[in-house]
Amino acid sequence: MSASSETVYLRQMELGPMQNFVYLIGDPETRECVAVDPAWEIDAIVEQIEADDMRLNGVLVTHTHQDHVGGHLFGHDISGIEELLARVPAKVYVHAAEREFLRGFGSDLVKVGSGATLDVGKRKINFVHTQGHTPGSQCFLVDGRLISGDTLFIRSCGRTDLPGSDPKEMYTSLTQRLGALPDDTVVFPGHNYGGTVTTIGDEKRNNPMMRFPSMADFLRMMGRT
Repeated sequence: MSASSETVYLRQMELGPMQNFVYLIGDPETRECVAVDPAWEIDAIVEQIEADDMRLNGVLVTHTHQDHVGGHLFGHDISGIEELLARVPAKVYVHAAEREFLRGFGSDLVKVGSGATLDVGKRKINFVHTQGHTPGSQCFLVDGRLISGDTLFIRSCGRTDLPGSDPKEMYTSLTQRLGALPDDTVVFPGHNYGGTVTTIGDEKRNNPMMRFPSMADFLRMMGRT
């Protein structure tokens, strides 16, 4: 799906059996772009970039689970960032809290923190640290559009029962870090778990994970009293 405008190039690709969304974001004027969580079908990603007459110069990582970056998971041998960089040289931007989980990229790996920005052509992407699903989970905000990874789904949120997960941080990420964004912020999630696009306002009104009156209530629902 293309959600591009005159100011931002944005393409959403649903790839793999886990309904992952891979995103291409860039500047429609300079034709530069980055890929978010490139995994599963690297050939399809490269072909889409070429078909759209864009040039890849970076990879953004929402978090380092294998279905988002490549590796072995639930019997799947998932192609990912390593295979992409073998085709197209690019810098890889990962939150510092998860740097240790990405190996072998040398100087191509860039550690970032919350508040970091990246210029892609004339477009500026803002990095928002939204720990909870993983310690280094991050979202990417550009021109009123949020790539939310596995932090915020449509009417749901990412799991908090996995190694490295923290339900307290998830509650804070949902209600404060993302909840503080304007209601008309357009949200593009990391998986097709109920749809392709939503807004912060819609989720604040209709997503039960963003409507708990207190952290204690959220933790009780998550089984973490």
